[in-house]
Amino acid sequence: MLKLENVTKKFGDFTAVDDLSLEIPEKQMFGFLGANGAGKTTTFRMVLGLLDQTGGEISWNNGKIGYGESHLVGYLPEERGLYPKLKVEDQLVYLAKLRGMKKSESVPEIEKWLNRFKVPEYRSKKIEELSKGNQQKIQFISAVLHKPKLLILDEPFSGLDPVNVEMLKEAVVELKEAGTSIVFSSHRMEHVEELCESLCIMHKGRPVLHGNLRDIKRSFGKKNVRIDADFDLGFLEEKEEVIHYKHTAEGAMCQVREEKDAQVLFEALQGRGFVRRFVLEEPSLEEIFIEKVGESYE
Repeated sequence: MLKLENVTKKFGDFTAVDDLSLEIPEKQMFGFLGANGAGKTTTFRMVLGLLDQTGGEISWNNGKIGYGESHLVGYLPEERGLYPKLKVEDQLVYLAKLRGMKKSESVPEIEKWLNRFKVPEYRSKKIEELSKGNQQKIQFISAVLHKPKLLILDEPFSGLDPVNVEMLKEAVVELKEAGTSIVFSSHRMEHVEELCESLCIMHKGRPVLHGNLRDIKRSFGKKNVRIDADFDLGFLEEKEEVIHYKHTAEGAMCQVREEKDAQVLFEALQGRGFVRRFVLEEPSLEEIFIEKVGESYE
């Protein structure tokens, strides 16, 4: 388990992370959400030992975490961090060696991952000759080559097309199922919603929401009713049970406070025409995020 207790990081008078406490369970996927400047990357760098915290404690399995544990940790930074003039295989062998792997151990793993990501022909190409998406694949391989116990991914799907996003997501899920604890940040709410059991939403260095995703959704206190119909649903906007009304191509999305309010809407539709779909849904993570962080999210 990765544990942060009252962690604070100041740069002069600016507080980047403010009294952050959370636990990231072992062998789980944990999502970090927040606007630019919320403190996500600074938190990652403190966990990795790249920055010293101003106050508080960071521990991994009740022990210290730092350079001495680097062979247990994998890190994919948001920024490209590869040497552009080096060939792909030479780059990966070098980075694996820094994590304690011999060349005889790393080369078969490199071959396996290049084949998995359908880029075996790039083995002898220079990093600068690759597209941004393929550079991201190589950078991901460098983060997982040594089979880390803790994997930190900062915007891992950046620069990838939908096909490669799915490829990377499958790899991340397999790593988690094999026992790796994974922490990742993303601006794409649907990725966090799909992959993570638990999450933390940060705002100006502080957590505004933290816990199990399912529990967070259940406690949000609002539900969505999706209605697809062959007639105008605009009259529902005037119903007192409807907090928010949104017109859609197929009908409407109505936000209500309680499940019983959905029944009122269902009864109001009777006799007006054909209803193709009427579904009560949990709120999306994006809705929860916007309500918690509000207009400050950019």
